[in-house]
Amino acid sequence: MGELSLIKKKFFDYADSIIENGHLSHAYLIELNNYDDDYSCILSFIKMIILNDKYSSICCSDDPIIHQIDNGNYPDIKFIYPDGNFIKKNQLLELQSDFSNKSLLNGKRIYVIHQAEQLNSSSANTMLKFLEEPEDNIIAILLTDNRYHIIDTIISRCQVLSIKESIDSFVADESIYDLLSCVIHPQDFFIKYNYFISDVIVDKTISKEKFHIIETILVSYLNSKYLSISNLDETIISILKGVSQNKILNIISVIESNLVNLDYNVNYKLWLDSIFSKFIIGG
Repeated sequence: MGELSLIKKKFFDYADSIIENGHLSHAYLIELNNYDDDYSCILSFIKMIILNDKYSSICCSDDPIIHQIDNGNYPDIKFIYPDGNFIKKNQLLELQSDFSNKSLLNGKRIYVIHQAEQLNSSSANTMLKFLEEPEDNIIAILLTDNRYHIIDTIISRCQVLSIKESIDSFVADESIYDLLSCVIHPQDFFIKYNYFISDVIVDKTISKEKFHIIETILVSYLNSKYLSISNLDETIISILKGVSQNKILNIISVIESNLVNLDYNVNYKLWLDSIFSKFIIGG
């Protein structure tokens, strides 16, 4: 394989950490920069899951499973593409029927939804039922070029990954440092509650923006542990020093699953109380 861009290296380093530490989710939503250029990354990620191995290992392996995956012949991987303008309900019902049968290989089974933004209302509801009742060893991979074109209820049930070049774009200031510190030490949020709601995260719009930055910082920090290149400043590194990978992964998961509900939460302060309480529980 050719030399990877920095963003793809980061994607695979993060994927390596998921595989190595047993943090596989039952569902991934992966945001692509370009389908043609990035699809090889998805196939490599699938190989890592099936073989339970790191990216560097599957790149030099002659395992016949790799050739089956490349040729689209691996029996426990199903691909769903839009039928016309949409992904239709009957396609997902057929998928569920196929996966209701026992795997002949007794391993992980994966289904890949291409252009997941093309789910219509009927197929999206069917997809949700599949995601809400995950079975052991069945993993969903939903692909899109823009996560914000996916309905919130689906996003909230997936681990979101990205191969988009914009993933590292953020500006850190004192408010971000303060918020990051309280995300890591959530008890401090309630001590400094008035300061945060009056000066840092004063409304839903600002809160969404700042929590997206916090998520990006945490993903970048995990990646920086494997790469010699980092765009994180010394203050951020100091705040995160000594924080376990498990805790960071949990925080990312809490942010992803709760931000999608922010627009629909009438009482913003209750939403803040809830998300910081979840940081405490997961810590």
